Amino acid sequence: MAAGPMTSPLGYDPLDEATLADPYPQLAALREQASVAWHEGMECWLITRYEDCLRVLRDHATFARDPRRLGIPVPDAHLSVQVLDPPQQAGLRSLFMTALHAQDLDALQNSVGQVIRERLHLCAAQSVVEAMRELAQPVALAAISDLLGVTPPPLAEWAAISDTIMRSMDAGLNPELIEPGRRARAQLSELVDSWFTTTGRSSGLLGHVRAHTADASPEQAAYVRHSARVMFQGGYSTLTAALGNLLYTLAHHPEIWPALSERPGLVRTAVDELVRFDGPVQGTTRLATGDVTISDVHVRRGEKVTVLFAAANRDPDTFELPDQLVLDRTPNRHLGYGWGTHACLGTVMAQRVLAVLVDTLLDTQTWPCPAGPAPRRRTATMRTFARLPLSLQP
Repeated sequence: MAAGPMTSPLGYDPLDEATLADPYPQLAALREQASVAWHEGMECWLITRYEDCLRVLRDHATFARDPRRLGIPVPDAHLSVQVLDPPQQAGLRSLFMTALHAQDLDALQNSVGQVIRERLHLCAAQSVVEAMRELAQPVALAAISDLLGVTPPPLAEWAAISDTIMRSMDAGLNPELIEPGRRARAQLSELVDSWFTTTGRSSGLLGHVRAHTADASPEQAAYVRHSARVMFQGGYSTLTAALGNLLYTLAHHPEIWPALSERPGLVRTAVDELVRFDGPVQGTTRLATGDVTISDVHVRRGEKVTVLFAAANRDPDTFELPDQLVLDRTPNRHLGYGWGTHACLGTVMAQRVLAVLVDTLLDTQTWPCPAGPAPRRRTATMRTFARLPLSLQP
């Protein structure tokens, strides 16, 4: 048993260019050689086996998302459904999940399907399109805005704010990202505040939330607004990344096209598999609330534990042929959007959007083809593209 932190044997750097391009070989080596390894630079334990990752995500008593449980202060503006732990989180999460289930998801799916068709029509007129800007971003913004029942902000302006916030998630690796992230969150807070202060009848998920929190205490009202902020930003950035990753995988695996054309009912399970194969969220961090052992490694109270979803989703002990696309893989308990009470609130809607995109590509006989280098954004938490040039012509 290890007595304390040790340096990762592979010198894993999530921001290395080769790792950004393809992290899976190195994650596989790390999982095989030291499935629980101390990373000196990140000052945390890296968890790479699926069952270990699931254990950390399930055990809220032992692994805290809320740093305040270990006496670490958290700015009030950061307290949301994604930071609070059960049981404190329960009422807030129930509020948002109930509001989500109250929405007409079929109607929302049809609406985003129309946006996808319009965007594909525009893309078809160009020999090469930058698919993140022309397809993934506008579709994601339309989908999350429709779900919440708000008017979408201007895309270019919002994409810049969202990108800055997303980059600041890696401030532990680069402290220079902290202040730009703070300013971008302040801009987002102003936008969200405007949704809650607008008079008149509201629609969508936020309309439901507003109607059921009219008499909330100031503390609870703040939690609700912060959660709305996280849901809008997290939903947009996660869906944008998922759309880009899916398009890239489709473009580089043309064998998927005939398989789905012959079995259109396969689309739903195929989308799950595409997210497992190259998911948008790479990991999440918890704090050990007491001394604990994970796979014979001793983790001390207060140490950070980083669950690497990308490694867990390729664990051969859980997924047969983990490095291959198995379009009819069932069950498929991947961690592409996280897991449990801190998983992305919009997972159900995100899966619908991805399925509608694949269905529309099949209906229009439009298949993405690579059209140039596709560099990744230099971000560790979110796996997404800086640019994604594709040909999207029928």
